[in-house]
Amino acid sequence: MDAVTIGPLAMPVRVVAALAAIVAANLAVLWWRRRRGVDADPALWRMIVWGLLAARAAFVLKHFDSYRTDPLSMLDIRDGGFVAFAGLLVAFAIGFEQVRRQPALRRPLLGASLLGVLVWGGASFAAFATGPAAAPLPQVRLERMDGSAAALHAFAGKPMVVNLWATWCPPCRREMPALGAAQAAHPDVAFVFVNQAEDAAVIERYLEGEGLRLDNLLIDPALALARATEVKGYPTTLFYDRHGKLVARHMGELSPAQLRERMEALR
Repeated sequence: MDAVTIGPLAMPVRVVAALAAIVAANLAVLWWRRRRGVDADPALWRMIVWGLLAARAAFVLKHFDSYRTDPLSMLDIRDGGFVAFAGLLVAFAIGFEQVRRQPALRRPLLGASLLGVLVWGGASFAAFATGPAAAPLPQVRLERMDGSAAALHAFAGKPMVVNLWATWCPPCRREMPALGAAQAAHPDVAFVFVNQAEDAAVIERYLEGEGLRLDNLLIDPALALARATEVKGYPTTLFYDRHGKLVARHMGELSPAQLRERMEALR
């Protein structure tokens, strides 16, 4: 499971796990304040804010080449680019310093931190354990832009990046230039763009309007690929090794930095 569906909305599990951890930690300090009269809420939020800033900064520094051409993109956290270890390290350092100055905060902060980490780890593990199996390429009927039949197996034999997208999807449109650039830069990887049940004329107008040139553009008229791979929202990008085994998946917009990280892992 890589997404949690709430009505018409689908949220990436990594986001839900982080939010659940923050809520659990805040409930812990609330309980402590009501039972013992120690208000650790401001201290906890300092840990959370500094931890998130550190996790984001570590990711940006790791992929600085991808961000320096567009510095404002460093602030766009919609790509989900964080380094969890760096965030936890800084958060605990901030907590330790606050406890050193105010010993009364030791128990509420320690309890809240441990509970938050347990909830985050448990939610992440549950998502991994219940996620779609690393299945081979699904046998589904797709179409080329001219209406002729196509199959994903035609691209097998080297690593594959399969992007499920639609022109009406804003994050799909935002990430498309990065995916198009990656396709041009990595001829050893098969990038396949599977549009979700739109008309070829609509797709062509979009590509022409955006000045995009994409190879391996297919249409899934019956949304068969989304069902076969248990996709909950768009865009979703599937990463297959050269044997056609699913090795990773990402729901939501991919920034150039995140795509670069995924490509390094795929290889």
